[in-house]
Amino acid sequence: MVSFGARRSGKPAKKRMLIIVNPYATTVSDRLRNLVVYALQGRYEVEAVATEAQNHATEIGREARDGGYDVVVSFGGDGTLNEVANGLAGTDMPMAILPGGSANVVARSLGIPNDVVDATEHLLSLADEWEPRKVDLGRVDERYFVFACGAGIDATVVKRVDARPKLKARFGPWFYSWAGVSAFYRRYLVNPVRLRVAVDDHAPVEGVTAITQNSDPFTYFSTKPVYVNENVAIDSGTLSMAILKRAAQRDMPTLLPKLFSQRKPAVRHRQIIGFEGMTKAVVESISEDRSGAPRSFQLQVDGDYIGERTRVELGIEPGALTIIA
Repeated sequence: MVSFGARRSGKPAKKRMLIIVNPYATTVSDRLRNLVVYALQGRYEVEAVATEAQNHATEIGREARDGGYDVVVSFGGDGTLNEVANGLAGTDMPMAILPGGSANVVARSLGIPNDVVDATEHLLSLADEWEPRKVDLGRVDERYFVFACGAGIDATVVKRVDARPKLKARFGPWFYSWAGVSAFYRRYLVNPVRLRVAVDDHAPVEGVTAITQNSDPFTYFSTKPVYVNENVAIDSGTLSMAILKRAAQRDMPTLLPKLFSQRKPAVRHRQIIGFEGMTKAVVESISEDRSGAPRSFQLQVDGDYIGERTRVELGIEPGALTIIA
C-alpha cells in the first residue's frame, strides 16, 4: 500500500502531480522516468510511484483521490491507463496521460503526442491551460474501459501478445498481426465459441466476436488508425458495437481493407452487424463443451486480456472520468 501525505498549508505555487509509472511498459525506462519527472518539476510539484503488480495502478489511483493532488498521471500503456481510470472513476480528480506503451490508443485519440518527450512538453503547457473535462467510461460487469472491450478473436490476440512481452516490444504491430492470423486459423476457423448478443431492446443476434467501442479509432497499426465501429465519441453518453457473424477465410479479403477506412469501416461489411447509440448489452456463450456446460470466450478491455467468461453485461457511465488533455 502507498501512503500519501496531506496537502501543505497555504496555497501551493505549483499544482501537485502524482505520476503512476508502469516500469514494464514498452518504452518506459528508469532513465526516461527520471528525465520526465525532472522536466515536469519545472511547472508541477511531482511525486512518482511505480506499479508492482497487475491492478496496482488502480489501488494507487484510489488512494490518490484523498492525497491532496491536483492531477494523477498515467505513464505507461493503455493497460496502465485503464487501471488508473478504474481507480479515479466517479470522482473529480483529473487524469493526464504520458504514453509509454506500444499503441497508446487513448492518448492518440485525445490528440496527445505519441512521443513521450513531446507529450511531456504538452503536459507542461497544460499548467497554463487548466481545463479539465468529463468523458464517458464503458463498463463490462464491474470493470470500466476507456476506449474498447472485446469478446472473441481480438481478446485471443491480446492474450497471445501479452504472453510474449519481449516480442510485443520488439515487433509491435507486426507481432499483433502474426498473433491475429495465428488465432484466426488455429482457433476460429475450426470451432469458435458462438456468442448471443442482446443490445438494448433489439432482438438478440449471434456471432463469434463482439467489439464494443467508447471512442474512435479502435486501435492503431503503427501510425495507421484501425476503424471498426461508426459514430463513436468518448463524450456521447453511448457506445457502439460490431458483431462478426462468422469466421470464414473467404471474408478476409473484403474485411481487412475496411479496417483502415474511416469512410467505410469494418462495421459496414456484410458479415458484421452493427449497433450505434447503445447503452447496455449482454454477451453470452451459446456453445457447449462435451459435458453440456457453456464454453467460455476470452475478454479484453483497453488492450489488456482479463480472462475468460461465459456471460458479461456491458453499459456506459456518462462523464465518469475527468481528464486533462
